[in-house]
Amino acid sequence: MPQKPLYARVLLKVSGEALMGAGQYGIDIDTVDRIARDIKQAIEKGVQVCLVIGGGNIFRGLSGAAKGMERASADYMGMLATVMNALAMQTALEAIGVPTRVQSAIPMMTVCEPYIRRRAVRHMEKGRVVIFAAGTGNPFFTTDTAAALRAVEMGCDALLKGTQVDGVYSADPHKVTDAERYDRLTYMDVLSRDLKVMDASAIALARENGIPIIVYSIDEPGGFADVLTGAGRCTVISDAA
Repeated sequence: MPQKPLYARVLLKVSGEALMGAGQYGIDIDTVDRIARDIKQAIEKGVQVCLVIGGGNIFRGLSGAAKGMERASADYMGMLATVMNALAMQTALEAIGVPTRVQSAIPMMTVCEPYIRRRAVRHMEKGRVVIFAAGTGNPFFTTDTAAALRAVEMGCDALLKGTQVDGVYSADPHKVTDAERYDRLTYMDVLSRDLKVMDASAIALARENGIPIIVYSIDEPGGFADVLTGAGRCTVISDAA
């Protein structure tokens, strides 16, 4: 008997790097298709899903600024990269029968809808996946912060972050073999230990609004639906450790 999901509405934050697959940059179509299938599994369990996708696989504002580019311009370029990723994910979802809408914080009417909160909520109520592109629409804010902001605006029950590892560790487990893995953490644990799960403003937004952050491995097929039913391996960040 399939397990009932623990959450009615969630936001999934996917890093741009997660879309690269085994490549060094750009979009790996097979990886995007696999993530789309995972999202469809969650939809079939009755969960309303929205997404924020980063742009690090195409362009990083911070790295551009580090090379002498004006930070605001570099960040806008990064936001445009997230629109490209959002359109790729939309195409993959629509191809397997999942109705999807892309809403951009920077209006570009020929390719997607502008971000309108009430319209986004209505889309989700109708069973559509909403992909929020272009971050917050402002430079100096990361897509992590955009994910926390949209999760609050949409009234989500949880914010899930898909990463390359199966939870939060004391250090990068790919580099430090004896790094400690955590099953549960408080928001203050993350901030005080500087655990680099999300930036501080995203953690603060989630904390102020009581939205748990769930970190899991996006590389695990079916992992998204498993975590939503409490069966998957993940780290839960909330007020109570």
